Amino acid sequence: MALVLEQINSEGLAHLSYLVGDDKAGVVAVIDPRRDVDVYLQRSRELGVRITHILETHIHADFVSGAHELKARTGAPIYGGKSDDYQFELHQLTEGDELHLGNVTLRALHTPGHTPEHVSFLISDAKQGQESFGIFTGDTLFNLDVGRPDLMGGGTERKLAAALYQSLFHKFLPLGDRIEVYPSHGAGSSCGKSIGDRRQSTIGNERIFSPAFKERSEAEFVEWIMSEMPEPPRHYARLKKVNAKGAPIKGDVPILPPLSPQEFQQRMQEDNTIVIDARSILAFGGGHIPGAINIALRPEFPNWIGWMIDPEHKILLVLESERGVTLASQQLFRIGYDNVIGYLHNGMTSWQNAGLPLEHTGEWTVHELNEYRHQANVTVLDVRGDDEYQHGKVPGAKHIYVPHLTQHLDELDKDHIIATYCGSGYRASIAASLLQQHGFEQVMNVPGSWNAWKAAKLPVQQPEPTLTTA
Repeated sequence: MALVLEQINSEGLAHLSYLVGDDKAGVVAVIDPRRDVDVYLQRSRELGVRITHILETHIHADFVSGAHELKARTGAPIYGGKSDDYQFELHQLTEGDELHLGNVTLRALHTPGHTPEHVSFLISDAKQGQESFGIFTGDTLFNLDVGRPDLMGGGTERKLAAALYQSLFHKFLPLGDRIEVYPSHGAGSSCGKSIGDRRQSTIGNERIFSPAFKERSEAEFVEWIMSEMPEPPRHYARLKKVNAKGAPIKGDVPILPPLSPQEFQQRMQEDNTIVIDARSILAFGGGHIPGAINIALRPEFPNWIGWMIDPEHKILLVLESERGVTLASQQLFRIGYDNVIGYLHNGMTSWQNAGLPLEHTGEWTVHELNEYRHQANVTVLDVRGDDEYQHGKVPGAKHIYVPHLTQHLDELDKDHIIATYCGSGYRASIAASLLQQHGFEQVMNVPGSWNAWKAAKLPVQQPEPTLTTA
């Protein structure tokens, strides 16, 4: 019989949640649960424990919280930081409040910065003494990064950045180097600038290696953290409102119906319906359903769905495997897309065998892009973020960040060949598919994009000071 401390990684969100407790006492808490909560219920049954506490480190912006779903299934109360923004029954904790789970104690530490109400949880195990051995840092501290302070908006960014400095240097560092750090995100999350690969760390490791702990004044820290901050994904503001109100109870991930090509084509005609082709960019380029948007099912899939797709749309999916159907369903559910109406049975093979229309997206290698970019009828379109664009571009390229592309279509000539590139080709394929959807007939994607351009040692131009934004 021993301490329970298990980390659960949610693929695609880079989200880390935790089961914590004492199996001898038969009780555990869940920290920052995801929306599909069966994983916690199943694991608690396997361990022979019951879930008695649900803990939220803060009001999340990047996924739908499973706290209410878990409460409905278990009856366990929800605990979180002190804030008037919560619009549901919540046991609000202040610094020093303790929760007891057998021999395990969780003590609240107010650590604002990412959000004002943010709390972290120090953990101790009476079998190992009264001193804390670890801390659940939520979105305040990650491996090699910290939580971004700009998601609240409304002019709060610098105030929160200053609070973040205080949390890092006056709350975390005094805990000592040996304290283990259990964050709520790993690499791939947009809740930080550039989160490291480790899903667990120590205060000492972060003190030595994280750029956030470089010796600075508070004012210098604020300038550092706010510099080159990438634009937050569009769905973050929506999800923060959902989680502040309390996400509606939906049960488990819905099972999507497979649709024949004829059924799929019929459903496409319904109002407010969009086709998401989640195959690889090369497969999409070779042949796809006319009007489909290519957002490939890679780790960044949920982030770019959130950026590009209105949650009110009805969604039809094109995928490459049954495993892809399961994964896409989970990831869409976790970010609050509840209008997914089905997927194309047997994928594009069934579509082409039914003799239905196909569209193609042209592709240029970086060498072909370099050869053709001088031609008068070619527009090279850089769809990376501003922070990436500032570090160099393909000479002569026009810049429009892909989430803002549809607002700037009038700046592009439909008689030109439009060649899109990004960092790897992923976002460039999103952009190319959007252009085709809006009637651009001569579109080229550049697989490998900026990574391949640099690897081939092709010419780089420093961009002009003024960037195209929304």
